[in-house]
Parts: sequence; structure tokens; C-alpha cells
Amino acid sequence: MDKKITFVIPSRNNLEFLQLAYKSIRNLETQHEILVLNDASTDGTQEWINNLGDKDLIVHHNPGPDRIGIVGMFDKGIEMARTEIIMAFHSDMVAAPDLDKHILKHLKRGTVVSATRVEPPLHPDGPEKMLVDFGVEVEDFDIDKFNNWVNNEYKPKHGTLVTEGIFAPWCMYREDFLAIGGHDELFAPQSKEDSDIFNRFILKGYKILQTWEGLVYHFTSRGSRFNKHAGGGPGQNSQEWINTTTTNMKKFIKKWGTTVQHDQFMKPIISPVYKRSFNIINSNPQIEEALEPWSNGGKDIIITVDGNNFTQQDFQILTQLNDIIKDSGEIGEFELGNLKISINKIKDYVNELINV
Repeated sequence: MDKKITFVIPSRNNLEFLQLAYKSIRNLETQHEILVLNDASTDGTQEWINNLGDKDLIVHHNPGPDRIGIVGMFDKGIEMARTEIIMAFHSDMVAAPDLDKHILKHLKRGTVVSATRVEPPLHPDGPEKMLVDFGVEVEDFDIDKFNNWVNNEYKPKHGTLVTEGIFAPWCMYREDFLAIGGHDELFAPQSKEDSDIFNRFILKGYKILQTWEGLVYHFTSRGSRFNKHAGGGPGQNSQEWINTTTTNMKKFIKKWGTTVQHDQFMKPIISPVYKRSFNIINSNPQIEEALEPWSNGGKDIIITVDGNNFTQQDFQILTQLNDIIKDSGEIGEFELGNLKISINKIKDYVNELINV
């Protein structure tokens, strides 16, 4: 195998996981590039890097005290990468044997290849991953036991070796990533930045594949959501994550006109994006707060809402309105539930969101 990958790994106060991720990548037959972005860690990460003695390790250090977040750190790392192929790898992931070979055999320009995650039961199971408990903490994890399971016991969940979907870790040509301008800083420091860029990969025309042969063990959400240094724990959301995910979901809705959408295998579903705003009668602070993310200030579509009779059913209609208009809308006025919709122009702006 003559292709080398740069494993781009942001890390903030995840030293014990980062050490295991590093070890697993170095255990691969090919000596790939590892690029660690230390994001204002206070847990000894920089000291460990300094004492590692790995001359091939590429390092970027944010001295802090404030974190940059994975949005800025991933983009910085991919810009620094010295190989033409990059992999967005999380510090709480362990590369299984031959991960690189299974990824690279599917990779070509215009394609993004994701590995299959094996996870402990901290999140519900799903069709896109394997739920097998090899440990929730590093001290519980036996890398030899995991590798033996991968080599001798593992069978793909669906009897197929490739499905269409995308999530971390994902691998692609660096040039393709840079062609869309990287992550959108709107979602810094993190949360929903991945769903945003995955939508943009699809709109750019990239093919997205998940290999069920290439595996990682994923300790799950240790960067912020379950990070003990941020106030979280295994299965316990940190307040930091709650704040950022709430804020960034509103930003995502305002940008894309929907919440995050995908099929069972995590292939993004993208609705049309229309310019729309609200005319609120009998307004109150609660309605204004609920509706604010669903308006992007455009005048192509005006939705009149009466605060005295606005219902949960009306809100559900609102969340699907762009698809409703796509299927049956035309210039003019109509009513859905208690909503009065005036369509002055039907233009889909979704392709304007590809680049940042």
C-alpha cells in the first residue's frame, strides 16, 4: 500500500484516550502521519507529546486558556497535512487492525469513506454501528481482546461490506475538503458542524461510503459531551455541550431550514432552502423564541402566525414546510392548519450553501 493518510486528531483533556488512539494508529502496518491538535489541554497532553520522542508526529498547540474547538482545529490540521489523503479522527477512537487498508481500497477523488464504529452502550444502537461493550473507560479496555474480536469473530451487521452514510472517522482527499472551504465557523467551537459539512459534501456531488470491514472502537462523545473535565461523564451530558448543541441547532435550522435529517444509515437528507420570514399576530415572547430559528429574513415566503391559536400541530407543519412547498407549492396564498402562507417566489437557495 503506497498511500499514506494523515490522521487529524484534535484533543482537549483527553490524554488517556489520545494515548490509546496514537498507539492503535502506530500499530497499523503502514507508518501513517499523525497530526495532533492540542486544544488548551490542562491534563498533561503537551508534556506527553514533548516526551514521546516521535519525530514523525505533527503537533499544533493552542496554549489557551480558551479552547478553539474541533471546527477550527480540524480545519487547521487538514491545512497542515503533508499527505494528499486525510482522516478526521477523534481522540476517543481506537483504530482496528487494517483500518487503513479497508478505507483506502474504496477511496478515490470525490469520495468520502467512513469507518464503522463499534461502541459501548452509551447511546442507543443503530443500523450504522455495532454495539459491543469492550469498556467504557480506557482502564476497562483491552486492545488485544478488541483486535482478536475484529480478526476472528466480527461479522458485518447487514451482510454487506459497504453502505452509504457518513460520520467520524471519515477519510477523503485533502483537496476535496479544501474545495468547499472546510467547516463553517458558524458552528464553532463544535456541535452540528459535522452535519453541516456532510450536507455540503452531498451537495458538492461527493459519494459517501461506509466500509463495514474498516472498524474503530469509539468510547463515545468524550470531546465535550461526556468529557469529565467539562463537567460530564460516561452517559452524562456536560453543561458545556448542552449549551453549544442547543445554540448550534438553532443556527443549523436557520441555515438549512430544517433540523438535522438523515436516513437509517446516516446518509444526509437535504430539503430545499427558501427565503422566508414570519408575520406574527398577537405575539408573545414564547412564540417569538420558538419561531426565530425558522426565519432567515427572506421575503420569498411569508408565514402569518396568530399567537392566540398557534398549536403544536402548526409547529410540526412549519418544520416540514419547505418539503411541502417543494411537492405542491406554487405562487399564491394557501392555509395549512392555522398557518397562512404567502408565496411570492419559489427559488431553492440550497446550492448556495455548499461553500463557506
